Amino acid sequence: MKDSLDAWFAREILAHERALAYYLRRCWPHREELHDLRQEVYVRVYEAAGKALPAAPKSFLFTTARNLMADRLRRSRVVSIDTVGDFESLNVLVDEVSPERWSSGRQTLKRLAEAFDHLPDRCREVVWLRRVEELPQKEVAMRLGISEKTVEKHLAKGVRLIAGFFHGDDPVVAIQADELAAADDGQAHGQQQAD
Repeated sequence: MKDSLDAWFAREILAHERALAYYLRRCWPHREELHDLRQEVYVRVYEAAGKALPAAPKSFLFTTARNLMADRLRRSRVVSIDTVGDFESLNVLVDEVSPERWSSGRQTLKRLAEAFDHLPDRCREVVWLRRVEELPQKEVAMRLGISEKTVEKHLAKGVRLIAGFFHGDDPVVAIQADELAAADDGQAHGQQQAD
């Protein structure tokens, strides 16, 4: 089978090598990639022919070349990555996620959910909309029917309470302390206005 595939490839595909080279030169702007591009076209055609011989080999060859160029162009637009041969020179640590890191991540996520659940209702809504759904402050204010300043205060309070929870504070005590501080600020503000 391989001998007949090789013979078919030489007879039906390699016979168009000159036309393919001209087509790629005309359509592909990166001259330094032409040889690799042509070889990749041949590989794709050969692998596809190994499964089933195309009815129109020349058309299949040029369609494969066109599709390969489109794939490369699409890929270059999505992500521009310079080829790097030596990862060690980048000082990048590449490691797999160990069971310990996975478990630690799960525990952290569980603690975050627990801290989030202990937030006051309005505060929780604001933190969710701003940090999870990434809505703009103005949209959060409109959605909840509060001022943008209030959104800022709830967000700051939520972040402060979550951080306190992660640093060992009891969330209920932290919320009560925060509410007492807010009440004290309100009374002090009221006394200043009275004075």
